[in-house]
Amino acid sequence: MSPVIKRGGDKFTIPGKYLLFILTIVAVALMVITLTTSLFSGIANTIAGFVVVPFQRGITTAGTWLISEADKLETIERLQSENDELQARVDQLTEENMQLTQDKYELNTLRQLYELDAQYESYEKVGAHVIAKDSGNWFYSFIIDKGLDDGLAIDMNIIAGGGLVGRITSIGPDWAKVTTIIADNFSVSGMVLSTSDNLIVTGNLESYENGVISFSKLQDSADVVVIGDKVVTSNISDKYLPEILIGYITTIESDSNNLTKSGTLTPAVDFEHLDEVLVITTLKQTVEE
Repeated sequence: MSPVIKRGGDKFTIPGKYLLFILTIVAVALMVITLTTSLFSGIANTIAGFVVVPFQRGITTAGTWLISEADKLETIERLQSENDELQARVDQLTEENMQLTQDKYELNTLRQLYELDAQYESYEKVGAHVIAKDSGNWFYSFIIDKGLDDGLAIDMNIIAGGGLVGRITSIGPDWAKVTTIIADNFSVSGMVLSTSDNLIVTGNLESYENGVISFSKLQDSADVVVIGDKVVTSNISDKYLPEILIGYITTIESDSNNLTKSGTLTPAVDFEHLDEVLVITTLKQTVEE
């Protein structure tokens, strides 16, 4: 059928061959205009500016963001891997440092015991490890890993660090209990090394909170004993061998009787840290009545 164009109330018909001819002319004209002018290119550019360019910009932005996020994830994974390696290295170095610290502590302890052994070389001694202690911060009594089977006996003197620790007060086949000079009411007959004046050293855990223990019955009529003097075990002690260092006088004052003096001394041994000790296997000789 031929195309029908309405105009007003009448029908106007264009034959198909004329319509085809018209469309062909229009198409050719448009081609010529497109090839010889920039009329439609401007329109196309305008359309591209409103539609294509924003779309491309969005794609570019999204692509850049995805690449950035991928790089971040890769960086995070790499940093996490490096962090794990560094943490493993830190753990290893920490363990090595702890071992070196322990070795240093043990070396210092052995060196002190060696020097103490040399200082009291006239006495036979055996080493022992502390394997248990009573409750509390201080080593006022503890158990060592040597006993009767090792030739030990009650009242054998114990030394460590700088001097006298205490003595064995009970014993078994492979263990021994040591009571130290800081234990409450545990007395030692002492002597001021510089003057040979005798005194009594008495343990007191409350006083040792301040790092000192008490002494009493010092006879020093000439007032020659001073702060800092060494106090050692006395020759007249019935339990302790002579001239083992007990500590250093810290305070001194006259008693109310004006005949004796009392005060405090700082023990030569650190009773907060005891791991290894020396047991003097020589017993103090006493005269039977």
